Amino acid sequence: MVFKRRDRRSPVQIASEFVYPRGGWTRAFHYVKHRVRRLPDSPERIARGIGAGVFAAFTPFYGLHFVVAAVLARLINGNILAALSGTFFGNPLTYVPIGVVCLQTGHYLLGTEFQEGDTHGLMGKFANAIGDLKDNLIAVFTDRVADWHGLGIFYREVFYPYLIGGIFPGILAGIVCFYLSLPLIRTYQQRRRDKIKAKFEEIKRLAETKTAVPVTNPLGSGQNSGKESSDV
Repeated sequence: MVFKRRDRRSPVQIASEFVYPRGGWTRAFHYVKHRVRRLPDSPERIARGIGAGVFAAFTPFYGLHFVVAAVLARLINGNILAALSGTFFGNPLTYVPIGVVCLQTGHYLLGTEFQEGDTHGLMGKFANAIGDLKDNLIAVFTDRVADWHGLGIFYREVFYPYLIGGIFPGILAGIVCFYLSLPLIRTYQQRRRDKIKAKFEEIKRLAETKTAVPVTNPLGSGQNSGKESSDV
């Protein structure tokens, strides 16, 4: 297959590269930055797409951030590919601080209490919710009784506060990234246009120089001498 990897990775390698990609996060960041700057679109649309992707990183729809970013970019007339790259703002190094900020803000706006221990039990609540989904899916095809207790706790204590609390920090982070990326993209695209223009001017100058040089016939002198001798 065309897109099949030559070196097959084990599940352990896939998980480790998700947490710490090959070459480090610095190299991954520069790669994403390079791809975003070379997108063939206006700086405004690219910057709006980046803002949409950053906002999507503040939503609790883990595994669906690409979808959320694409939909938001479509709504605000942003570049969808830039939005997908903007979701890189949410990564294993930032998920914890983003989650804490969103949960604290959400519980504050909802008037509920946020316990510091909630961050430590967050993975446990995720696991309970996933376990309930699996057991309830099996219950559809068997005589097992569906139990939504774990999902109810997850929704009340994690998902809904996270969803509400991520709106304001997400909008703020998206606006900041929009205004930071817009002048950088404009400058990069202008420099790239200037380089391309200079390259074409150089090619044009070389072409004009070649056409200006007279082309002489190396046999011309011999032909003329032969004609003169025949006249004599």
